Amino acid sequence: MTPMQASAAPAVSVVVPLYNEAASLAELFARLGAVAAQDPARFEFVFIDDGSADATWDTVTELAKDRTDCKLIRLSRNFGKETALSAGIDAATGDAVVLMDGDLQHPPELILEFLAHWRQGHDVVYAVRRAREADGALRGALTRVFYRAFNALSDTKIVPDAGDFRLMSRRVVDAIRLLKERSRFMKGIYAWVGFDGVGVPFDAPPRKHGQSTFSLAGLFKFAFEGLMSFSTVPLKLGIILGGAVAAFALILGAFFFTRTVLFGIDVPGYASIIVSVLALGGLILLQLGLVGLYVGRVLEEVKGRPLYVVRDQSPQTPVASAQVIPIDRAQVHRTGVER
Repeated sequence: MTPMQASAAPAVSVVVPLYNEAASLAELFARLGAVAAQDPARFEFVFIDDGSADATWDTVTELAKDRTDCKLIRLSRNFGKETALSAGIDAATGDAVVLMDGDLQHPPELILEFLAHWRQGHDVVYAVRRAREADGALRGALTRVFYRAFNALSDTKIVPDAGDFRLMSRRVVDAIRLLKERSRFMKGIYAWVGFDGVGVPFDAPPRKHGQSTFSLAGLFKFAFEGLMSFSTVPLKLGIILGGAVAAFALILGAFFFTRTVLFGIDVPGYASIIVSVLALGGLILLQLGLVGLYVGRVLEEVKGRPLYVVRDQSPQTPVASAQVIPIDRAQVHRTGVER
């Protein structure tokens, strides 16, 4: 079903992953409610507690009490935002699915503009940050470098400064659910499935409560994982580098041979030998390490572990999945199953 073929009052699912967001939930509920009141669509709200250590689950359970438009999922531990988003996508049933953070840096009011673009025929509507001054100069610069490097090294191009705050039509959501990999780099996944999209610029307000859980080290890891998920260029660089070193060795060998023929034998320096051995050894270990990382990712995929484990969920939240395996109060769900 295309957006234009949807019913006059289609269902809209709003998926919100939560991690230690208890302090912001009351305002989030109020603003989401105000948005729903301004649009004729039927809304459902899917909240995923990604193993929070504070009172997030108790708070969201209390706020959603006696509400039939809220679905609550509590994961058994902190699986990470990418996995929490996948769990919410599995549970969402709307003709349009909106993804957003629960820290209020994604203004809920922008959902109305998303819906307007969707009704005009766009399958994807994504929010694009106008500026990143609030992130600091270093973090902003590293973010720009990452986007440029990713798009230069990967065949899958992602939109700079466009994150998880977006609307997707049902057919886009169903396409995403077909992707079964455990290493979930959602920005790459959004881009890989394709479909036409339109950007909506916005200014992210500062966090009102708490601090970001992403450290610079975590961001580096996230960026590296994303690059490995959608590019084999690091492995190809090893081939290029090896070829360059071999060519240099041939040229250097020819130089020494010619010099010996013309001027006689001289004794090579100890320092140059040590430097050459260390340099080549380092390059070999670097390439072996890259190969090992890719092999490790293959190992994680072939294990076939479930993407996430649900500890608790509200009665109206049957997660759409292929298998539901009860383990005490938990349920194990596999993702990526076509509706």
